[in-house]
Amino acid sequence: MEDVWVYILSASSFLILLFLFKLQRSSKRNLPPAPPSLPIIGHLLLVKEPVQRTLQSLSDRYGPVFSLSFGSRPVVIVSSPSAAEECFTKNDVVLANRPCMLAGEIMLYSNTTISTAPYGPHWRNLRRLTTLEILAPHCLASSLTVRQEEVRLLVRSLYEVASSARDSGCARVEMRSRLQEMSFSIIMRMISGKRYFGAAADAGDAKVARQFREVINEIFELSGTDPGDFLPVLRKVVDLKGRERRMVDVAKRSDVILQGMIDELRSRRKRSDGDRKVESKMMIDYMLSEGYSDDIIKGHILTILCAGTDTSAVTIEWTMSLLLNHPNIMQKAQAELDDIVGRDCLVDEADIHKLPYLQNIINEALRLFPPAPLLVPHESAKDCMIGGFDVPRGTMILVNAWAIQRDPKVWDDPTSFKPERYEGLKEDHAYRLLPFGMGRRSCPGVGLANRVVGLTLAALIQCFEWERVSEEPVDLSEGTGMTMPKREPLEAMCKARECMIANVCARL
Repeated sequence: MEDVWVYILSASSFLILLFLFKLQRSSKRNLPPAPPSLPIIGHLLLVKEPVQRTLQSLSDRYGPVFSLSFGSRPVVIVSSPSAAEECFTKNDVVLANRPCMLAGEIMLYSNTTISTAPYGPHWRNLRRLTTLEILAPHCLASSLTVRQEEVRLLVRSLYEVASSARDSGCARVEMRSRLQEMSFSIIMRMISGKRYFGAAADAGDAKVARQFREVINEIFELSGTDPGDFLPVLRKVVDLKGRERRMVDVAKRSDVILQGMIDELRSRRKRSDGDRKVESKMMIDYMLSEGYSDDIIKGHILTILCAGTDTSAVTIEWTMSLLLNHPNIMQKAQAELDDIVGRDCLVDEADIHKLPYLQNIINEALRLFPPAPLLVPHESAKDCMIGGFDVPRGTMILVNAWAIQRDPKVWDDPTSFKPERYEGLKEDHAYRLLPFGMGRRSCPGVGLANRVVGLTLAALIQCFEWERVSEEPVDLSEGTGMTMPKREPLEAMCKARECMIANVCARL
């Protein structure tokens, strides 16, 4: 019995000394300023939706670099271009880790995907695979036909709806589902070589596509802030709102669909070529030929679908909403297309770089409504400094791109939609405009996203006249979610341009 008390006293003394050591050490550090916090939960009650706006208001009060405590996890919020530049230049390697989250552990194959894996050999291999083999410029060039066909199908479906409208030839259309379907189809065809939507799709494939879209939507919903990530003791006591059980269920359903896709391609390879190596441009085929495990392939498919589908669709929806509220800018973009591309053929991907005003429109939409208002969290692998403040090892870093891109100290008239602001700029807005992140963990799909968004918007503007459904401006309220969707799906009045019907729309 005496031995037990000796152990207890020794352990207590050690913990007290450790606490005093940490207290003394932290008192010598120049930590970022922080609001008053509550015991145990820290600042969790301060973080309300929309999170990017809440963090911006705190930044206005405490400065461009400030700290919060999410339960047991220290967090530093970065809201200025200079501090962001520090994160992605001198601290790029130090901040290359991702914090380990419950969603990634359960739904993203134990955090082994390119978006969630810790910095190291496995992540570098996935990054090399993605940037040099799957989403490299030459690979994107080989999938050009896929993007062109899907954009043409979108334009044709809108033309059919508009031309079937009585009298005026002007139809009310809901755009969100159409844009999501198009983005999903582009990526699925690049991954597996099959269409999962539309008349050309098999009924079974269409069912799988609907199920997969539901799974992706649930993954986005469940990947938000989870109290269990910051208060681990809660996970042992209660599963808040059944969140962890839902994650497990979504992970199982997702895995069944993904494994089915891999098995189908694997059997197709065996039937067509026996043991001979198959040369294919499809992502699954390539990864199978390189010997990647099924779980790594499934995680990679899921990451690319999650990262690429909603982000492109959301960007196009926000841009169209802004253009509907600024018809003079829509007309100017249409005039540029008529002048550069003409009215006798549909815009092509090769034309996009010749359309600077369209690029300015896209940049301005990304500035006002970035698809990732808070960049994917980073984690410090060792002590570092940001903005003159000490940042301890193991701190989560959140870069508030939304706040930086709307900062009146950085942008003139920051809340207004002004594509002309980019005219004459020579890439000097690198750390003021961060829709795809920066540094080694920036989004590897930026090339694909730019192609899909640019080509789709150009085709929609070139082929149709667009009007609001009422005299009231389109509601630009933000919904909740990782990709900051519009609160209400975009609806607009769509009418084929007379000058485009005979030579373009009717021939699609």
